[in-house]
Amino acid sequence: MPPYVNAVSNFWKDRLADGPRPAELPSLNHLLGNLSLPFDLSRTRAQAVALADQVKGDGRHLLLIPGLMASERRMGWLRHILTAGGYRAHDWGMGRNFGPRPDSLEQIDRRVDAIRKQCGAKVTLVGWSLGGLYAREYAKFATDKVGGVVTMGTPFSGDPRANHAWRIYQLVSGVPVDRPPFPCTREEKPPVPTVALWSRRDGVILPECARGRAGERDKAIEVDCTHMGFAASPEGITAVSRALEAMRA
Repeated sequence: MPPYVNAVSNFWKDRLADGPRPAELPSLNHLLGNLSLPFDLSRTRAQAVALADQVKGDGRHLLLIPGLMASERRMGWLRHILTAGGYRAHDWGMGRNFGPRPDSLEQIDRRVDAIRKQCGAKVTLVGWSLGGLYAREYAKFATDKVGGVVTMGTPFSGDPRANHAWRIYQLVSGVPVDRPPFPCTREEKPPVPTVALWSRRDGVILPECARGRAGERDKAIEVDCTHMGFAASPEGITAVSRALEAMRA
């Protein structure tokens, strides 16, 4: 058998790996609701000044971590409005998120260290979807450098297949959804203030998995937006601001 046959077989093995069927998935109607993204962006663009005026920033440095297949650009309006409102929001500096790698936490650590050289203070992590999982695990990895974690539609609780994204995750990352390439205890709360934003209209992630249970996060805030709207809609951006304020209470 030619050696490339094994190479091709191994390449696709984990990407196409199946698993137990989840008991429940988000509704298809809510999944289709994510097609409203252009409308959300248009509303945010029109309301940007008013949204920034509502943000009560305290100068904290924030690291924004995008979701699966998203880049810094997708977090652009969130970064712009939080910065205009008094925070210092930073991109994660790693380009498009193609899923976890064995050195993902180390790369985030280097980015956090670069930010800390500017401010000398802890950095608050704001992660959308898969980016929120990175944020939670990094906060366990380097607790002394993290001021808090805000997750947006992040599936940190329950069945890792209770969503419409896990097959894409495996295809892109090449690792099974239930076996990340670095130590990961999804449901264990990070030892820092942790706020979970979730939506009944998510459509990609089952709401219960993003809301979490008592003990898995400090506070959960319901948001009226789609999954794509967490980082793009006025409602999602306002909710991030509320979560950051809640950490000061």
